[in-house]
Amino acid sequence: MTKKIMAFTYKRLPEIPDLVVIEPRMFADERGWFAETYKKSEFEKFGIPEIFLQASQSFSFKRGTLRGLHFQNDPHAQGKLVRCLSGEVLDVVVDIRRGSPTYGKWAGVQLSAKNQKLFWLPPGFAHGFCTLTDNAEFEYMMTNEWAPAHERGIRWNDPDIGIKWPTESPILSKKDAEAPLLKDSDCNFIYSPHSSPLE
Repeated sequence: MTKKIMAFTYKRLPEIPDLVVIEPRMFADERGWFAETYKKSEFEKFGIPEIFLQASQSFSFKRGTLRGLHFQNDPHAQGKLVRCLSGEVLDVVVDIRRGSPTYGKWAGVQLSAKNQKLFWLPPGFAHGFCTLTDNAEFEYMMTNEWAPAHERGIRWNDPDIGIKWPTESPILSKKDAEAPLLKDSDCNFIYSPHSSPLE
């Protein structure tokens, strides 16, 4: 009889249950390690049925680099499966679905090359991260392709959201520094309750 070995463990964030931290099973020996980082059949069992249409990477030279908060409006909304390939980041997600019980709330997860965690956020969330080390490399798998006309942002230090970033003076792009507040954003997401097999 063959015993099935689960490749991943899944944990919903208590503050925003639609967000999921995923830990791959690591197979290590004297050479190093191996892990599966995505498996459609297993993800589907836990309420992540998406197929990814685009993958992107970013590299940040300096600690304190902040990218975000980014999203794309419908009909080009993106779910994202993200992870840190080198270095360490504080990954942050904000619920921007109008009518959601957690609208305007944020949650953060530390992702690093050491902990190998993945973070799933479905469409309807703004995403960003701040590097905790120099030379941080970050990977995104997305359920929709980049659509510049639908790309939007929210100010990283929006006082109504109150994110506790690890620095008060981050390294920012001009575009991110000038992004609107959530209350002034034209995000078009409407909350729709749904059930998921992930418990």
